[in-house]
Amino acid sequence: MSPLVSFDKVNKIYKTGYVEIPALIDVSFQIGEGEICVIVGQSGAGKTTLLNILGGMDTLTSGRLILGNKEISSFNKHELTKFRREDIGFVFQFYNLIPNLTALENVEIVTQMIKNPLPAEQILKSVGLEHRLHNFPSQLSGGEQQRVAIARALAKKPKLLLCDEPTGALDYQTGRQILKLLQDQSRLNGMLVVIVTHNTALTAMADRVIHMKSGRVVSVKENHEVLSIEEIEW
Repeated sequence: MSPLVSFDKVNKIYKTGYVEIPALIDVSFQIGEGEICVIVGQSGAGKTTLLNILGGMDTLTSGRLILGNKEISSFNKHELTKFRREDIGFVFQFYNLIPNLTALENVEIVTQMIKNPLPAEQILKSVGLEHRLHNFPSQLSGGEQQRVAIARALAKKPKLLLCDEPTGALDYQTGRQILKLLQDQSRLNGMLVVIVTHNTALTAMADRVIHMKSGRVVSVKENHEVLSIEEIEW
């Protein structure tokens, strides 16, 4: 399978006054189209920095990031904005929904910004929220709010779905439901899903596992015995 994402000797250095803090050090890996990739490591390992660079929310200091046939690391601000809007879906630990819009309106606001989106109502039905279309976030459980956030990301038909600790604010059972939804959507749509987590149990659901420590990639492993979420306990 040809790589959709390539990181080539990527470094990220943050500067505070005269102090330089390396967040990523010579990071190189590739991820194939349609894979589920889990990036795992403790707090401070550089996972979120990596995800932010991959999603065009942060820029690298040196090295190259390539998505398909585009070198994202050479993009200017305008090109990065277009890339984030059209090619990337984001799912965060906290759902980032607009409180005074209904579930349907929270998804529609994204579909109005791009060409050829999936219909908001259709995608909300696909994540099991057909009875919650007109509810506001405050009327939804945490799991339902995260489903709205996933629907909002999926409506863009993104090349990449980036998830930063997507079950971090949820209880165990609800977290499992959300991970199953992500796994099913990836298989259904052939979409590359990248999940950042500190929970090593989730590596069993991944096609590819990237271990990070202190800003470095310690290992990149292909998983030839992927488990469904129902088979994983933690």
